[in-house]
Parts: sequence; structure tokens; C-alpha cells
Amino acid sequence: MTDNTIRLTRRFPHPPQAVWKALTTPDLLARWWAPGDIAPTAGHRFTLDMGAWGTQQCEVLSVDPGTSISFLFAEGTLDTTVTWTLEAVEDGTVLHLEHAGFKLDTPMGQQAFDGMGSGWPGVLSRIDDVLVDAARP
Repeated sequence: MTDNTIRLTRRFPHPPQAVWKALTTPDLLARWWAPGDIAPTAGHRFTLDMGAWGTQQCEVLSVDPGTSISFLFAEGTLDTTVTWTLEAVEDGTVLHLEHAGFKLDTPMGQQAFDGMGSGWPGVLSRIDDVLVDAARP
């Protein structure tokens, strides 16, 4: 059986509150990933403007404030789940990304899995640019 989940881990020299803010504040999220009206509230429906890949419908599935957020991504097309989990460590924060539920038996699902598997590392590296701003009160 093939694993249909992308898993990545990044360490940041910033407190969890700053990383959480970068993940869940619309203007900061737009600076490193995609414009959208995300809110860390279960049941919140929002869109992400993925540029050439179009506007993606999303819904927050679960939230543990400051620790994790999970949302349905590309509802009606990919129907995958993105989960970000923060782990406080002595010198900052470890961010765990899990992007799950790709339908690898479909051409679109396999293409999205391959593209996002190679794309997520670059996307996550752009968080560094906003964490300094996110760390401000």
C-alpha cells in the first residue's frame, strides 16, 4: 500500500506563539503561502487563492489553539487534509506538517501529491520571512 501523506518537519528559532500567528493570521499567511481568510475556529469555511491553481475551498476541521489546526483543503476537488502541529522546544518551535488524503489512484490526485510533495519544502521555507513580524506583540 502506498502512503498518500506528505509529512515535513521544520524547526524555527521563534516561540510557538509567533509560528501560530504566521499560520493563522490571514495577512501573514498570504506572505508565505496564499491569500485567504483563514481563522482558527472549527467549522470556519474559507478560501485560499492558489494563483495558477485557482481558488481552493477549505474548512477548519479542528483547532487546539496555539498547538494545532487541521483543515480540509481543496474541497470538492482534492479533498485532502492539512494539519499543522506546533511543538515547543528549548530554542524555539518545531512545526509538523501533515498533508493527507491524496487519491493516488487518480491522475489529479497523483499529480497533486507529486507537486505538493516537492513544493511544500519551499513553501515552508518562506515562513522564515514573516516570523520576525509575527513575533511582535
